[in-house]
Amino acid sequence: MELLGYLLDALTPFNLMLALIGVVLGTVIGALPGLSATMAVAVLVPFTFSMEPASGLIALGAIYTGAIYGGAFAAILVNTPGTPSAIATTFDGYPMARRGDGGLAITLANLASVFGGMVGAIALLLLAPPLAKVALVFGPPEYFWLAVFGLTLISALSVGNTLKGLVGACLGLLLSMVGVAVVGGDVRYTLDSPALLGGIDITSALIGLYCVPVILDLVATRAAHLKINSDIEKDGIRLREAMGIAWRSKFNVIRSSVIGTVIGILPGAGGSIAGLVSYTEARRSSKYSANFGKGEPDGVIATEAANNATVGGGFIPTLVLGIPGTPPDAIILGALLVQGIKIGPTLFNSESQVVYTFIFGLLIATVLMLPAGLLIGRYAYKSVVSFPKSLLVPTVAFMTVVGSFAIHSNINDTQMMLGLGVVAWVLNRYGFAPSPIVLGLVLGQIAEQGFVQTYLIGNATHNISGMFFGRPISIGIILAALLTLGYPFFAEWRARKRHIPPLTERAMAAEAHPTDIPPTSATPDTAKPDSANGDSARALDTGAILLAVVFAAIGITAYMGTEAMSSMGSVFPATISVLLVVFSIGLVVFALLRKGSPSKGGDPAASTTRRILLGIVFGLWVFLIPVLGFFVAGLAAFGTMMVLAEHETCPAKTWLIRAITAVAVVAGFWWLMADVLLLRMPMGLFF
Repeated sequence: MELLGYLLDALTPFNLMLALIGVVLGTVIGALPGLSATMAVAVLVPFTFSMEPASGLIALGAIYTGAIYGGAFAAILVNTPGTPSAIATTFDGYPMARRGDGGLAITLANLASVFGGMVGAIALLLLAPPLAKVALVFGPPEYFWLAVFGLTLISALSVGNTLKGLVGACLGLLLSMVGVAVVGGDVRYTLDSPALLGGIDITSALIGLYCVPVILDLVATRAAHLKINSDIEKDGIRLREAMGIAWRSKFNVIRSSVIGTVIGILPGAGGSIAGLVSYTEARRSSKYSANFGKGEPDGVIATEAANNATVGGGFIPTLVLGIPGTPPDAIILGALLVQGIKIGPTLFNSESQVVYTFIFGLLIATVLMLPAGLLIGRYAYKSVVSFPKSLLVPTVAFMTVVGSFAIHSNINDTQMMLGLGVVAWVLNRYGFAPSPIVLGLVLGQIAEQGFVQTYLIGNATHNISGMFFGRPISIGIILAALLTLGYPFFAEWRARKRHIPPLTERAMAAEAHPTDIPPTSATPDTAKPDSANGDSARALDTGAILLAVVFAAIGITAYMGTEAMSSMGSVFPATISVLLVVFSIGLVVFALLRKGSPSKGGDPAASTTRRILLGIVFGLWVFLIPVLGFFVAGLAAFGTMMVLAEHETCPAKTWLIRAITAVAVVAGFWWLMADVLLLRMPMGLFF
C-alpha cells in the first residue's frame, strides 16, 4: 500500500507536467550535438531548489532520460551522435535513413528506449540494494577488461577492415592520453600547447569525427541527403511495422536492456559502453549478423534499449552507495545533498517518500517518452528530408560549432573539432572508419586507469599476470571479448561454406530486415569483405600503405615520448604505441600481399572544388570567431555555405527567404547560448 501512495504522489498534475516538459526538453537538447544530458541537467538544477525534493528530482530525471533518447535523432539523421551513448546507433541508424527508412529507425529507437528505460527504472525500484553490491565487486582489472570488451566491437564492424579498425582504436587511445595523465599526473603529448593541457574533449572530437565528413560530402553532390521511401512512408513513423520488428526482436530488446542496467550500475561505464556491448552481442547472436553496419534494425534496437536502461541502472549506486554512475548522476547527487537528503544504504528507509516518488516519476517520464518521442520523431525526420540542402549544410555546420563550443565555452574545442573532422574525412577515403577512433577516445581513460592500477597492484604483489588474468570476473569478460572477436570470422566462413546468397531488399523487408544499401562515402562502416569485392580486393591499397607508414611513425614518436614520463604515466602509452606500430606494419604486409580491404573510390559526380571551398570557409569561420565575434562570423559563414551548397539556379525571392532563415537560425542559437545557457560568448570587434 505504501508503494501505491508513492505512485499517487508521482501522478499529481504538477509532477506529470514536470515529467512531460522534462522529456520534451531533454529530447530536443539531446538531439543537438554537444548539448548533452549533463549540460541540460546542470543548467536546470538551480530551478529545482525551490521545488519539493521529489518534484525536482522527477524534472531532472525526465530531462536525463529524454536527452539519452534524443541523441538517436542526430545519430540517425546526420550520422552524428547527439550524445556519446548513441555512438553505436549511427552504425545502422544512418544507413537506414539513407535508404529511406529513417522514420522506421527513429520509431524503433523510441520503442527500444522506452522499454530499456522501464527495465532500468524497475530494477532501481525493486533491486537497488542487492544490485549496488555488483558495483563494489568490480576492481581495476575488471574495468580494464570491460573497456577492452567495448573495443572488440571493432571486429564486428567489418571483417575485411579489422586491421584498419585496430589501428584506428590505437590512434583513439593515444588521443585520449593527450593532456595530464589520469594516473600519475604526467603532462603528455601536448606539443607545448596550453590548449591541450586539458586533453581532447570527447564530445568535440565525436562531433568532428562523425559530422564534418558528412557536411563535406553533403555539399559535393546534387543528390538529396536522405531518401523517402514513398511506397511505405505513410505516416512517417511506421509505428505498426516498428512494433512488429520489435516483437520479433524481443529477446534482443530484453537482453540489451539487462546489459544496459548491469553496466549502468558500474560507476564510470555509462551508456556508451552499454550500447557498444549490447550492439556486439546483438550482432554475435543474430542470424542476420552480416547485415550489421548496413542498416540492420536490430543494431538500432540493441543500442537504444541498452543506453536508456543505464539511466535507471546508474541511479542504483548513486542512491544506495553515493557513487555516481555517470556525470548527470553526479549532478543529481549534488542536488540531493543541497536539499539536505543523506545518501547511503539507509536512504530507502529514512527518505522513502522522496526516493520512491522519484522512481515512480522516472517510470512515468519513460512512458511519456513514447508519445512525445514519436510526435517529435515524425516531424524531425520529414523536416530533415524536406529541408533544402542550401539550408541543411550551414545549419548542421552551425550546430557542430555551437555544440563543440558550448561544452566549455572554449574556441579551442571548436578548432580541435574541425581539425579532427578534416582528418576523419581523409581517413574515410582510405577505409579507416571514424568509429574505432571514437571508441578508443571514449574508452581510453577507463582502460588506462584500470590498466595502470592493475599493473601497479600486480607489480607490488609480484603477480602481474594473476592480477590481469586470474580473477573470475576478468576471465569471464576476456572470454566474452575473444568470442566477440572471433565470431564474425566464424560467421563469414560458415556463410561462404554454405554458399548463402545475399538476400534482396524485398525479401529482407518481408522479414523486417531490409539490408540493400548502396555503398557511399558517407557510410564508412559498410565496406564489403574482401571476397565480395572481386578484382578490386586484389588491387594494391596504396593509400592505406602510405597512411600505415605515417601511423607507424606516430607510434614510434609516441613511444620515444614516454622516456621523459614517470613509470605510472608511461606504461600505458608505451604499450599502445608498440601496438600501433605492430598493427601498422601488419597492415602494410597484408596490403602488399593483397589481402587488405581496398580503399573506397569517391563519387565521380561529386565536386571536389566545393568540398575544398567549404573546408576553407569552415576553417576561416572557426579561427575568426575570436576576431569578428560569434554572431558576425557565424552569419557570414552561414551565408557563404548556403551559396556553396546550392547546385541549382534559384529566384531572388528564394534567396531572400533563405537569408532571413539564416539570420533567424544564427540569432536563435546566439540567444540560446548567451541568455539561456549563460555561456561566455566571444564578442570580437563588432560587439
